[in-house]
Amino acid sequence: MQALVGASESMQAAAQTHEIGITQVVTDGPEGTVMYHLQVGNGVATFGAGPASIEHVRMEQSWETAVAVATEQVAAQEVFIKGHVRIGGDSQRIMDSLPVFAALDAAFASVRSETVYE
Repeated sequence: MQALVGASESMQAAAQTHEIGITQVVTDGPEGTVMYHLQVGNGVATFGAGPASIEHVRMEQSWETAVAVATEQVAAQEVFIKGHVRIGGDSQRIMDSLPVFAALDAAFASVRSETVYE
């Protein structure tokens, strides 16, 4: 996934005009709690393990919720509305960065089709 984000022209374009650091925490998974990040800004977009180096937003959800969203069993908007994802930090920055999320969705399309959740 790191390579997909780094190679994505749409992610790099979004990074020209947006700046956001997101730490994602997924709890209760097969490997326990895992943490990864998306860092976007100054024309560069990166994705990797651990927290964002400059964290604007932190999102936490269970493995069950993460898999349901990733497999499109439930819409991401629904889990936010129902409170299944806890958000900390600058939530306005999320709204201001919607083009980043659209680009990320496109970059991860191939990952979704190839991933098996066990």
